[in-house]
Amino acid sequence: MADQLANEIIAIIKKRAASEGGIAPATGGEITAATGLTSLGIDSLGLADVLWDLEQAYGIQIEMNTAEAWSDLQNVGDMVEAVRSLLAKGCEWTGAS
Repeated sequence: MADQLANEIIAIIKKRAASEGGIAPATGGEITAATGLTSLGIDSLGLADVLWDLEQAYGIQIEMNTAEAWSDLQNVGDMVEAVRSLLAKGCEWTGAS
């Protein structure tokens, strides 16, 4: 069962998807923490848009300038954990654990 933060991030992803013509997951429309970003049709530009939305929603800064940081985000759960980590630390996430 998803927690409140996960539910909020899923809602942000759904809202962004709808604004860009409706990214529908291959899993029948439900987005969970296990949903892969590729199944949502999120490319690097779409991912940047989602990350921007998350920055605005939570007052955080997500540094995505390194290839390693991009490769760390494979599914919705990865996004949730990255945001959770930033909120807990109060610092900038660079994709490193």
